Amino acid sequence: MQNIRPISDLRNNWTEIDGLVEQNQPVFLTKNGYGKMVVMSMEAYENKHFESEVYGKLLEAHEYSKKNNQRYSHKEVFQEMREIVRNNSNV
Repeated sequence: MQNIRPISDLRNNWTEIDGLVEQNQPVFLTKNGYGKMVVMSMEAYENKHFESEVYGKLLEAHEYSKKNNQRYSHKEVFQEMREIVRNNSNV
């Protein structure tokens, strides 16, 4: 369930909002009845940011795959990755 609060609760009920955020529950703040901002923990923000970056990379890969018919097996990919790691660790 979404936690929707007036923005004045940041000042008047900070402890309660902080407790919700600590439980990784975002709090949606309103001003004059309209959505204004979302407060969330730094951990939740970093997770969302990471998910967004991964999703963006997947979209890039999907678009690239539409233009390129070359495909690799998982064995080929892992073999290439191992070679790169080996070469970088010898530096």
